[in-house]
Amino acid sequence: MNLKDTTLYKFLIVLLAIASIPALFGGVMEPDGALYASMSKNIILFKDWFNLYGRGADWLDKPHLTFWISAASFKIFGISSFAYKLPSFLFGLLGAWYLYKLAKDIYDEKTGLISAVIFLSALHIITSTFDVRAEIYITTFTLASIYHYYKAHQNSFWRIVAGSFFAACAILIKGIFVLIPVFAGFIIYWLLTKQYRQLLKPKWYIAILLIFVFITPELYSLYTQFDLHPEKIVFERTGVSGLKFFFWDSQFGRFFNNGPIKGKGDISFFLHTTLWAFLPWSVLFYTAVVNLFKRKNRIALAPESIMIWASAAVTFLIFSLSKFQLPHYILIIFPQFSIITALYLRELDTKGLKIFFIIQNIIFILVIALLSALAYFFGFENPYIIIGILIVIFAISFLLFKGILLETIIARSAFLSVGLMIFLFIFFYPALLKYQSGMQAGNWLKQNYPTAKPAVLNYIDAFSFDFYAPGEVKYLHNYSDLDKSKHLKDLVIYIPEQELAKLKSEYNAEILKSFEYFHTTKLTGKFLNAKTRPQVLENFYLVKIH
Repeated sequence: MNLKDTTLYKFLIVLLAIASIPALFGGVMEPDGALYASMSKNIILFKDWFNLYGRGADWLDKPHLTFWISAASFKIFGISSFAYKLPSFLFGLLGAWYLYKLAKDIYDEKTGLISAVIFLSALHIITSTFDVRAEIYITTFTLASIYHYYKAHQNSFWRIVAGSFFAACAILIKGIFVLIPVFAGFIIYWLLTKQYRQLLKPKWYIAILLIFVFITPELYSLYTQFDLHPEKIVFERTGVSGLKFFFWDSQFGRFFNNGPIKGKGDISFFLHTTLWAFLPWSVLFYTAVVNLFKRKNRIALAPESIMIWASAAVTFLIFSLSKFQLPHYILIIFPQFSIITALYLRELDTKGLKIFFIIQNIIFILVIALLSALAYFFGFENPYIIIGILIVIFAISFLLFKGILLETIIARSAFLSVGLMIFLFIFFYPALLKYQSGMQAGNWLKQNYPTAKPAVLNYIDAFSFDFYAPGEVKYLHNYSDLDKSKHLKDLVIYIPEQELAKLKSEYNAEILKSFEYFHTTKLTGKFLNAKTRPQVLENFYLVKIH
């Protein structure tokens, strides 16, 4: 394909963006996506933008901005999965644009474009586009903050304001730990290049002050919902301070594992997570990191490169040492990973190009073969059509892009990601979500019984039912709660199978509809194989009390 290389990379960016669009029209997945969607729905239903409610109770975990953004979209477009996914999709593209701008300003346009291609085609970015992870927002906001603070070296005050605004937005998504990827790179860069005076310049202290000014809506919300009401039961106790949780427990408490939310840390967790999450670029990335340990390779880079790899290294180390780890945390430093990989790709000699030409082709063939096998065994109605589409994408990429060239490696890898998006967004996820019983039950209720008063009995994790069911969903935590509510007209309850016998015998419950369920984010071989799938399915029911 004889295109000027920058034109090719722009084409690939547009292609990746277009291939992401079908994700907007899919369902919202449990657990986190559906939970956050239901909480954003509650903001609209209750007309309350300061108090967060999830699972039928006061909710204290993540800050408010994720929910404010989604609720604003609901206000404009109505409560729907499309309205929930649209902001995340747009902010993901904004993140790619800021990545391009940062890499272009430090290096050149070609590096910026390659970095954006790598970022948009990384596996975990693709899945998060469908899954709507809060980390997409954090990634964009931290990157935008880094970019504006980098430009603030030119003594532009509005860049300080913009950088602080985006840093505050990142905090309002996740908490104050996000300042580590923002500032760690700058501080290490200044120290290693002996720019000690930067640490004393008033503008950086003004920047920190502005961050605290911009997060005041969050502090007000937490104070009024929790600190003013010590009688509220949160984390199974009273007297919980929302402000203390925000500044300490949610961040340092998780890191040291002494807060209300605990985990089990593994220092190698993000090493092997990156291997799959950053596909098809992970082998290149790890090679690029090893390459950075050679002093001559570091010297060849622009001094500002220190800011990029130091930000990634410090954040990666802190994540690895933390006792609370989830795979999507690593998304926050994917922009830095993308730049590091792009720089390494550009420096490859003929021998290096040959090696990675072979490696990337092997990855391409293996992934296409794996997806084809999954299409066959999963039980799609027309698996051969799906396999045919994957083969066509494979053939097009190998016919259009030939030769042991940098452009060939990048283009074929990007086409692989496009094929993956088509497979996931158009075929796999829609088929998978047929087994997300809460979503299916909520949609059925909305279509067939729109006047119903929906409720959930003895099941706290009904996230997708909460979002898709019409109106507010009541959480009945025990049969005493049911006794208080059973008189309600049109009460329809969503229940797991173990509750069915008691409801039928003691409450004369009528089954309206049954739904098959599987935990869709914890896939197993038995589930993926259509022949063994019935062995691992559970059943949920919608019942009406007479």
